[in-house]
Amino acid sequence: MSVRVAVIYYSATGNVHQLARAVADGAAATGAEVRLRRVRELAPDTAIDSNPAWRAHVDATKDAVQEATLEDVEWATAYAFGTPTRFGNVAAQLKEFIDRTGRLWQAGVFNNKPATSFTSAMNRHGGQESTLLSLNNVFYHWGCIIVPPGYTDPLLYAAGGNPYGTSWPSGGGEGPDQATLTAADYQGRHLAQIAERLRG
Repeated sequence: MSVRVAVIYYSATGNVHQLARAVADGAAATGAEVRLRRVRELAPDTAIDSNPAWRAHVDATKDAVQEATLEDVEWATAYAFGTPTRFGNVAAQLKEFIDRTGRLWQAGVFNNKPATSFTSAMNRHGGQESTLLSLNNVFYHWGCIIVPPGYTDPLLYAAGGNPYGTSWPSGGGEGPDQATLTAADYQGRHLAQIAERLRG
């Protein structure tokens, strides 16, 4: 049985979506089976329509990326979760999905499975690390084995050197640069390789 990686994320304007694709590509490059899944949007249309980039991203991905289900979580042998920062914490859309996993947690579905996290915020010091640490708190409760990128490859320094997980400060709204996408690709490969080692 091959390693099966679920890359599950929420993205409003597309930055986390781009990171998620890179993570998925990296995992797939190792031969792992990969499911790239977005969680459902909870914001009302009035809020989405107030930001043209948000509306454009919602419209562009609603049919292009499947919505995450609990079956995707059961299927996976490794996890990568991505979220924009919301006051230094996980976005409500991803948190709502996580909150529905209680039955799976009680059944031990997550035990000893590797997991990693990634994020984006507008500002360089806009809460990326605290968001990743908050997301990792879920993994502790699930009994997962947390797999951060750490400082395990020099390419990570070009992307800002965040040892907790790939992060992107979007600043004026630009998408992740190539160094950051390369780091996200590496994070996906690293996760899949650790999952393969754990599989024994």
